[in-house]
Amino acid sequence: MKQSPEEIVNKARKAFASGKTKTYEFRLSQLKGLKKFVSDNEVEMVEILKTENTKPKFEAYLGEINHMKADIQNAINNLEEWMKPLKPTKPLPNIMDQVLITPEPFGVVLIIGPWNYPLALNISPLVGAIAAGNCAIVKPSEVTPKTANFLLETLPKYLDQSCYYVYNGGVPETSALLEQRFDYVFYTGSTGVGKIVYAAAAKHLTPVTLELGGKSPVYLDDSADIEVAARRIMWGKCLNAGQSCIEPDYLLCSVYMRDKFIKAAKLAIKEWYGDNPAKNPDFCKIINDNHFQRITRLLKGAKIAMGGATDPETRFIEPTILIDVKPDDLVMQEEIFGPVLPILTVDTPEEAIEFINKREKSLALYVFSTSKMEQDKFIKGTSSGGIVINDVMMHYSCDALPFGGVGNSGIGRYHGDFSFETFSHKKATLVKGLDKMGEFMQKIRYPPYTDGNLKILSTLTQKFPIGPGLIRLIKPALAVVLALIVYFGFYFRK
Repeated sequence: MKQSPEEIVNKARKAFASGKTKTYEFRLSQLKGLKKFVSDNEVEMVEILKTENTKPKFEAYLGEINHMKADIQNAINNLEEWMKPLKPTKPLPNIMDQVLITPEPFGVVLIIGPWNYPLALNISPLVGAIAAGNCAIVKPSEVTPKTANFLLETLPKYLDQSCYYVYNGGVPETSALLEQRFDYVFYTGSTGVGKIVYAAAAKHLTPVTLELGGKSPVYLDDSADIEVAARRIMWGKCLNAGQSCIEPDYLLCSVYMRDKFIKAAKLAIKEWYGDNPAKNPDFCKIINDNHFQRITRLLKGAKIAMGGATDPETRFIEPTILIDVKPDDLVMQEEIFGPVLPILTVDTPEEAIEFINKREKSLALYVFSTSKMEQDKFIKGTSSGGIVINDVMMHYSCDALPFGGVGNSGIGRYHGDFSFETFSHKKATLVKGLDKMGEFMQKIRYPPYTDGNLKILSTLTQKFPIGPGLIRLIKPALAVVLALIVYFGFYFRK
């Protein structure tokens, strides 16, 4: 019999209260369980992704399995270091104290995953939740029921079943989950649903990470190598049939580069998928009829420069390029999430930046240019979750970088040690001694208040305009001198 959300949350909260998830040994054992889950089930996962998402084996490994493996192993390798309290630089008044930032788990967290990468985008946040010492409930997308059932039936075999749960269902079940009080909510999906999740979490002042999306622009400068740029941009557009939250959504370039780009893109698509991409096993199909119909509606009335073929039976949409696109066209009003690339022409990088900045902040921004000056214009003059120069999407696989949105494209970040940080509360920890000397030196804070004591305290707490290099040399010596001043000041005033 299926447990209710309330029952699951209560059991997870009881397990967390026992303290079992807080030890290094327990966390490590669960991460190793996740590692075994992936390695034991690789063949089955590839097959599920092929039948449900029509993902070729190459993309299943590239976008999901390899990413999960790297995420898990990275956490195993660094867990002990991540768990150590951080020791920030001490301010002078605390020179005798122990000053720490202690990472502690939030408690019971909810992870709501999407359908486009239904394994990696459920498991990767779970890696961070486990590493940080939380209990977790994973809610896979109902759009990919085979993957959801696989996770429900298989994942618990590798993890502590009192701490980690998979809960399946559609909108009613997700809504019922969101009515529960969690200590953290991690959601990956659309901006519209993200707002619903955010509102539900706000009722309990629950912190959230929202990994959303948006229309990630590409700027193609006249200086770029057109063949390299076209191949990289079209690869991002065609990977998973464009069903990626950081897929290049639209292209900004000059008329001169537009025509060269289309020619190079046609050559690349023919090289990759042949004369009939619909029959090529390396090209995915659209996930379901609703999304197929939504994308094909975007093509109506549009001027097609490449592709445009569709097949409702197989949900195939050919890699397509649109030209003469206007900012108020339907295709520019929503995230495309498919293999359709609109091109809008601009005359200068400044015009492209102005166009981008008038719209909602995107999850990613891509710039193709050999000019350092032009690259810097976009890095400094725009705001996005991430920016990649001369490629697309590759920042996602670099776990040294935080991954997340800004504004309409999301809240929070994860990947690598940023995942551990996301699922950890950074607790301020100040440890003082109870020795008589320490108390004697701090007597000046107590009444009766005097101008002399205030002057000493003001000197101790003042921040001096000294360069970083000098601080390393002067600060320890200054601390000792000030401590002696305080000590002898009290001594002679007795």
